[in-house]
Amino acid sequence: MRFGLDVAQQRMEFDELVERVRLAEDLGYDGAWGFDHFEPMYGEGPGNCFEGMTTLAALATATSRIRLGLLVTGITYRHPSVLAAQALTVDHASHGRLELALGAAWHEAEHRQLGIEFPPTGARFDRLADALEMVTLLFSGEVVSFEGRHYRLDGAQLRPTPLQRPHPPIWIGGSGRTRTLPLAARWADVWHTYASPEQLATLSAELDRLAEAHGRDPSSIVRASSLSLSEPWDDVRRQLDSMVGVGIGYLVCGWPGEGRRRVEEFATGLMAEYGSA
Repeated sequence: MRFGLDVAQQRMEFDELVERVRLAEDLGYDGAWGFDHFEPMYGEGPGNCFEGMTTLAALATATSRIRLGLLVTGITYRHPSVLAAQALTVDHASHGRLELALGAAWHEAEHRQLGIEFPPTGARFDRLADALEMVTLLFSGEVVSFEGRHYRLDGAQLRPTPLQRPHPPIWIGGSGRTRTLPLAARWADVWHTYASPEQLATLSAELDRLAEAHGRDPSSIVRASSLSLSEPWDDVRRQLDSMVGVGIGYLVCGWPGEGRRRVEEFATGLMAEYGSA
């Protein structure tokens, strides 16, 4: 089992954000995760919220081992070609530590406030499908063309190629059977969602079937979910056992309200135990 830490990238100064990521690195967490929004997701009133991809670039130079990602990058916020170029930059700045998680975006109010187009659900997933193909083509470093439903490439080339070959691990988040699971089955190196263990087992079996239909080995897709560190430790252990039982290989731990002491206790206790299992 691998463990990442969601550093709750909002309502704090940038130096505190860096300190949380460095704490996770020092404690042995596999990854540090921010998010891709422009306003806080909880709490009242205005508050700090730093842009995701530029934050990853800064964190890449402030750390040396821990992997870095956003859970997840909303495809509506950037043209896929721009996102691919940003990802290449972070991959090189971090010496190959980027995790590239993509999603169709959901926060309509944020889009409206900032004047960003927020298409209907089906159109957003069409954009996500285009983006997944485009970024993988652009990561090849070759001259490529593509005609999608919403985006196109015409003799495009991005250099350098990623340090991680063939590209940084692609995460796809969500549990929708109509669009998300088929996209994950085709493109994902890691599939992430949050649900009960029973639901995760059912969805994972569906992902297996879809991956085989695409000619992929289902075991090549890591199954990931999320874990609260704010429950009693016995409850956290039971949740861990349940996740292991349904084949989850990566857990993103939420930053607990109790703060860094709780993060440290988990790392030296249950994470050390289950991470070595």
